Amino acid sequence: MTATPAAALPYPRILLKLSGEVLRAPSGDACIDDAILADMASKIAAVHALGVQVGIVIGGGNIFRGLAGAGRGYERSLGDNMGMLATMINSLALQAALESAGVPAVAFASRAMPAIAPLFTAPDAKAALASGRVAVFGGGSGNPFFSTDSAAALRAAEIGASLLVKATKVDGIYTADPKKDPTATKFDRLTYSEALARRLKVMDSTAFSLCMDNDIPIQVLDFFSPDALLRAVRGDPVGTLVTA
Repeated sequence: MTATPAAALPYPRILLKLSGEVLRAPSGDACIDDAILADMASKIAAVHALGVQVGIVIGGGNIFRGLAGAGRGYERSLGDNMGMLATMINSLALQAALESAGVPAVAFASRAMPAIAPLFTAPDAKAALASGRVAVFGGGSGNPFFSTDSAAALRAAEIGASLLVKATKVDGIYTADPKKDPTATKFDRLTYSEALARRLKVMDSTAFSLCMDNDIPIQVLDFFSPDALLRAVRGDPVGTLVTA
């Protein structure tokens, strides 16, 4: 397969939003499954090899979810802070996996953690991307009450991403959960306004609104489908595309 020059690609810089929950071992014995992590890194490496600049936000649901913690007696702000720390663990693990796959990477922290990772600033992140490194943004937005989807939309705007890829286990956005409703139908394209009006659960309203306000297309796809991410960055039809 011949690589397409990055300048000729429709999306030369992307923000990839990954779920932390998919890192959990199928057996449930480990929060981070090494094989799943390596597979993630290999798919990102294939896109990076095209010359695409890749920023990543990964959730922490495999370790701790702040919103779920509220139902277990944790005060919401405390739970969200714990969840943000969980995303930092996943970010460091992903950085290591990328480097093992031969891809230079750096994990940024949303709050000061000088002994662990550099503090995120948009200029430093852009410089890292321009130098050929994958930038992993840990710690969510750095503020409680915001999801990692919102953090992904925020970072996408800050780094000037031309596409936000929401990687899921489903091959796009449906009218309902296709695993629960056999009559659910898939959307090939949606507008931001339609996604907000339908209250689609694939991303929260803050994330949709941030992308709408900053004109950042959102591609929702099955990350584990072969070549889905490569097809997305090439502009081929895959998953569901949300635009103006």
